[in-house]
Amino acid sequence: MPTLTIPADLLPSDGRFGSGPSKIRPDHLAALVETGTGYLGTSHRQSPVRDVVGRVRRGLAELLSLPEGYEVVLGNGGTTAFWEVATFCLVERRSQHLSFGEFSSKFAASTKAAPFLDDPVVIVAEPGTHPEAEADGSVDAYALTHNETSTGVSMDVARPRTADGSPAEGLVLVDATSAAGGLRVDPGEFDAYYFAPQKCFGSDGGLWVACLSPAAVERSAAISRGGRYVPAFLDLEVAISNSRLDQTYNTPALATLFLFALQVEWFNENGGLEWSATRCDESASRLYGWAERSSYAEPFVAKPDDRSHVVGTIDFDDAVDAAAAAAVLRANGIVDTEPYRKLGRNQLRIALFPSIEPSDVEALTACIDYVVEHSG
Repeated sequence: MPTLTIPADLLPSDGRFGSGPSKIRPDHLAALVETGTGYLGTSHRQSPVRDVVGRVRRGLAELLSLPEGYEVVLGNGGTTAFWEVATFCLVERRSQHLSFGEFSSKFAASTKAAPFLDDPVVIVAEPGTHPEAEADGSVDAYALTHNETSTGVSMDVARPRTADGSPAEGLVLVDATSAAGGLRVDPGEFDAYYFAPQKCFGSDGGLWVACLSPAAVERSAAISRGGRYVPAFLDLEVAISNSRLDQTYNTPALATLFLFALQVEWFNENGGLEWSATRCDESASRLYGWAERSSYAEPFVAKPDDRSHVVGTIDFDDAVDAAAAAAVLRANGIVDTEPYRKLGRNQLRIALFPSIEPSDVEALTACIDYVVEHSG
């Protein structure tokens, strides 16, 4: 594809469409700079940092409408680390996993490798679809993924039901890494809703957050009382006790925490989760509507109800080289639209997180049309 210059009047106001790390709002970066010497470079055991951790914890409880007794717990390492935390501290004997993409399969790999657990039950669906959880008396934890970042498939969070319609026994552990803050959720349907802040929360990675029900807190305590060896870095009991003091066991990235707190407060000040999810709905409507009208593109996820409103995946006709189009977009300042590398499809993957203006998504689609039209 030859080098193209996209007309300036077509370009979005901000060209960041990455699925993580995601767009950070410029005013939040400016606020971080304005802290000067009073925040960065100070102790995470003292009030300037602990106050920010407290803001994150209180803000998330408000944003997600957490019921009485639920706790917001933080630790270092990101979602990958929390899979190991959950393997050690929340799965008692056996887990069930829904696997429908790159990331939803990784927690299952962790529990399968654990010598102190029985092999997990893994229910697999092809990329572009998702399976359903099945009530199973042999498992004590159900691992769901609210949004599969690699494929752009989302699913409703719901406890599996038995034949008589009652909730199955066992904890419901939900990977919400790219969903939290952008998709609606009922906290009564989960026991652990865990994520990292580098997607909808417009911050950086390296931190995990878990919203835990009283049942999850008790499960962690029971496993600890039972004597299972848990490395301190992965010990949920250690993370819970530190979080109750508005701190983390290990030194956290202070900039990450600060940006995270500002994003949560931005959501809450404007109407909470319903407001932020509605922004994502609008962006998704513009992206998928364009793809459905296009002569050369279509949504990868066939079922509209399964199409993610935070990460959109768009397939291109074989006559159009999506990778080349992404390269031209990048050369024009529109970055990170490339597909997930292991999916191997001729497509673009476009973040629709709350920080991204819906009008910028629409501008992006106009730019893609321009690139395709002028590179034949």
